[in-house]
Amino acid sequence: MKSVLGKFMKKCLFILIVFTVSTFAQSAGNSGLSFLKLGFGARNIAMGDAGSAASNDVTSLFYNPAKLSDVEGNQIMLMHNQWIQGVNSELLGAKTNVFGIPFALGVDVTSVNDIQVRTQATVNPLTTFNAEYFFSSLSTGFYVAKNISVGATIKYLYEGLYINESMGYGLDFGINYHSPIQGLSAVAVIRNLGTMNKLSNQSTILPTEIRFGPVYSFNFPSNKLSVNVAAEFLKYTPTNDAHINFGAELLYDNLIALRAGYQSNYISKNFSGGFGIYWGGLTFDYAFSPYELGLGTANTISLGIKF
Repeated sequence: MKSVLGKFMKKCLFILIVFTVSTFAQSAGNSGLSFLKLGFGARNIAMGDAGSAASNDVTSLFYNPAKLSDVEGNQIMLMHNQWIQGVNSELLGAKTNVFGIPFALGVDVTSVNDIQVRTQATVNPLTTFNAEYFFSSLSTGFYVAKNISVGATIKYLYEGLYINESMGYGLDFGINYHSPIQGLSAVAVIRNLGTMNKLSNQSTILPTEIRFGPVYSFNFPSNKLSVNVAAEFLKYTPTNDAHINFGAELLYDNLIALRAGYQSNYISKNFSGGFGIYWGGLTFDYAFSPYELGLGTANTISLGIKF
């Protein structure tokens, strides 16, 4: 019974992926909901946000759900992101298997506090308000061939701005390919397809993005070292701006990791870095992302458990 149900669920999801990608069109214009661009997991953020290629744990639910098919066991991760200009994000990811198929739940709560309301005639603010953003998501991934897995995510989206609020949905689809070269994989992802209800008198356009690129992992057993290198091409379709994300990780004895990343074609940011500590099934990761133009530095902390 479990086998039959599992095959049926896989078939339905694969049909949904093909249908949605072939029929969905994203409107042109500028996009909003920028909190969807902030990333999940200090490891990925430290590695230049090259998460669709580099992610190897429950954070795949955010970047590339196809990679959930390689995530073993149960995992939970909590992340706090103290971003620039008073933006704070709290994220939760949890992954388990149901009938042998991986499923992952994601939750993101992002806020911008004490935004001032002014008019041209006032020196002091009339009042202040908070901007609130939220998503909850459900993801899964599975193999459709020996070396190829696909995955999908559906998201409920919410934004609240002053006295207005809007709700909508988003869809992500990804593919992961393990090449014949040991340690070399390639990915392709389309994220944030979807639509929002009107916020006041206009709907927010989602920051739809396309990512693709390789990741290569190799080991030096005699030195107890592992190296992971990832690169992605990233294009936001509503605005036509494109970036290249690079990330590298040096892991010693499956105990401590040092990471660095670079993102091209941004006005105020490029380099990032961080570290990770592993202890049994527990992980602690930290990332910093310095910004230019006096914007400050973003700091990200992740805590994970595998069981």
